[in-house]
Amino acid sequence: MRFRRHIGIDYSGAQYPTTRLRGLQIYEARAGGEPERIKPPNAPANVRNWTRCALADYVRKTLEGTDPVIIGIDHGFSFPCAYLKCHAIKTWDAFLDDFVQHWPTDCSNKSVDLLMFGNQRRGEQRELRLCEKWTSSAKSVFQFTGPGVAHSTHAGLPWLRRLRRCVPHGRVHFWPFDGFEVPENTSVVAEVYPSLFRRRYEQPAANEHERDAWSVAKWLRDMDHTDRLHPYFMPPLTQDEQNQARLEGWILGVS
Repeated sequence: MRFRRHIGIDYSGAQYPTTRLRGLQIYEARAGGEPERIKPPNAPANVRNWTRCALADYVRKTLEGTDPVIIGIDHGFSFPCAYLKCHAIKTWDAFLDDFVQHWPTDCSNKSVDLLMFGNQRRGEQRELRLCEKWTSSAKSVFQFTGPGVAHSTHAGLPWLRRLRRCVPHGRVHFWPFDGFEVPENTSVVAEVYPSLFRRRYEQPAANEHERDAWSVAKWLRDMDHTDRLHPYFMPPLTQDEQNQARLEGWILGVS
C-alpha cells in the first residue's frame, strides 16, 4: 500500500468553530485494518463529537507525522471558475487568501450564517464546478438551502489555508492543486463525496455522519490495498479540463 493511514472526515459548517457538532466525524484505517472511529482527544468519556478547531489540530498533527497518510474531507476545496474569473483570482492560494478576507469562519465568534448577511462574496447557486457536473447529485458550493456542502465548504476553507501554511512544504500534497500526479512518500489531502461510496458497503457506523466518514476511510483503504487508487488521481481530463480543475478542485473518486 502507498499510504499507512486512510482517514475519512465528514464535515459540518454549523454554528461556531468551537462548537461540538454531531456532523463532524472522523474514521481512520491504520496499516490496512478496518476503519475505526476517532474520538476527540482530552474529552470526557461521554463526549463523542469534535469541534472544527480540534479537528484541524488533529489533521495538522497527523500530516506532520512521518507516515504517509491520505485524508478525504467532505467539503468543497474551491469555487467555480466563473467566480474566480469575476474576482481576478488565478491560483488556489490566492483564492484561499481572498476567501478568508470575506469569510473568516475560523474565528471563534464567527459562523457561516452570521457572515452570510450582506456578504458581497456570494456566488450563484446555479454555478457548478466541472467535477460537480460529472456527478449526478453533487450540489453547488453556493447552495445554502437544503442538503448540500455550502455551509461546510464555507466553514472549512480557512482551515485548509491554515494547514497549507503550517505543514512543512513538501510534506503534504493538496490534490489536485499541487498537481494530479502525487509524489511518492507524500501525504495527500483531497476532497471527497461520500455519496459515491456509502452504498458499496455494509456499514457498522451508528449514524449517517459516522457512516459517511467510515465509507470514505474504507474506500480509500480498499483502493490503496488493491493498487487501484492511483488511477483516481488521474481522471480522464483534457489539458484544458485539467487546468480548470487545478483551480476549481476535483472530487477524488469521480472519473
